[in-house]
Amino acid sequence: MNQIEQMLGLAMRARKLITGEELVVKAIRQGQVKLVILASDASANTRKKITDKCGSYEVPWAAYGDRISLGAALGKEQRVVIGITDMGFAQKLKQLIVQ
Repeated sequence: MNQIEQMLGLAMRARKLITGEELVVKAIRQGQVKLVILASDASANTRKKITDKCGSYEVPWAAYGDRISLGAALGKEQRVVIGITDMGFAQKLKQLIVQ
């Protein structure tokens, strides 16, 4: 497990993230999401929907890993979209993903 996956697991335990396409879109609309992480193997429709929503609400997003590795980092099954709701976690994850 690398640092990004460890940070996602920590955010999950701290209840500072939201998973699932519809829940993340709803949270983006409400201004709760600070960063969206999208699996690199997300479908074209999901990718377009999430990136368009992020663009409209000026929420940064990043593509990372695949649905299986994201789910494993959270201790769940496959996950395609993750919304980080804490600014500290969001900044650290953004920093780690860009490296």
